[in-house]
Amino acid sequence: MPRYVVQRTFPEGLVIPATSEGVKACLGVVENNAEEQVTWVTSYVSTDRTRTVCIYDGPGPEAIQRAATANGLPVDSIAEVRVLDPYFYTEPGT
Repeated sequence: MPRYVVQRTFPEGLVIPATSEGVKACLGVVENNAEEQVTWVTSYVSTDRTRTVCIYDGPGPEAIQRAATANGLPVDSIAEVRVLDPYFYTEPGT
C-alpha cells in the first residue's frame, strides 16, 4: 500500500482533549478512514498546534482526501513518499 504525507493547517489550533471525548474523536477518524481503506500511521504537531504533518497508508491521494472530508479535516497537500534510510548508505563496519 502506498504511503503519503499529508500537511494540514489549523488556524485556530488543533485541540484533541486527553479525555474520553478525545478518544472517541480519534476512533471516529480511524473508522471513517477504514471506509476508504486508509490507515492513519502517525501525526506530528507543531508546538503552536496550528500545523500537522501526518503519515497515511492508502490506495491513493483521492481516498485520503475523501477520508479527510468525511472527518472534517483540512488538507493543504498530499504527497506520496518512500522511505530513505540513511544507514543504507554507510559502509559495513563503519
